[in-house]
Amino acid sequence: QVRAVESGGGSVQAGGSLRLSCTAPGFTSKRCNVVWYRQAAGNQREWVSSILTDDYTRYADSVKGRVTISKDKAKDTVYLQMTGLKPEDTAMYFCKTTGAGWCFGDWGQGTQVTVSS
Repeated sequence: QVRAVESGGGSVQAGGSLRLSCTAPGFTSKRCNVVWYRQAAGNQREWVSSILTDDYTRYADSVKGRVTISKDKAKDTVYLQMTGLKPEDTAMYFCKTTGAGWCFGDWGQGTQVTVSS
C-alpha cells in the first residue's frame, strides 16, 4: 500500500496562509483520489477536502472559500492552499490516497498546523 508523506505545516497567526503538500509516488499513474483530513487534539479526525482522478474537488463547509486543493501530476503531489486561517483550523493534517487496490493507502505521519489568535 502507498503511504503519502505530508509537509508544509507550521505556526501562523490568524489570517495567515500555509500550503500543505502531500506526496504519494505513483498516485497519478495509478489514478488514485487523494483526501485531506485533520484532527484537533481531543477530537475525531474530520474530512477537509478531496481531489479526484478527474480533478474534481470537494471541500468541507468549514473550510470552503478559504482552502484550495490542487495537484501537480508531474510531481505526484497534492497541495492544500489554506488562507484566512483561524484558530479553529489548528490540527494535525493528514492525507492519503483512496480508491481500489493499490490506491487504498495508509495514513501518513501528518503535518501540524497551529493558528494563534
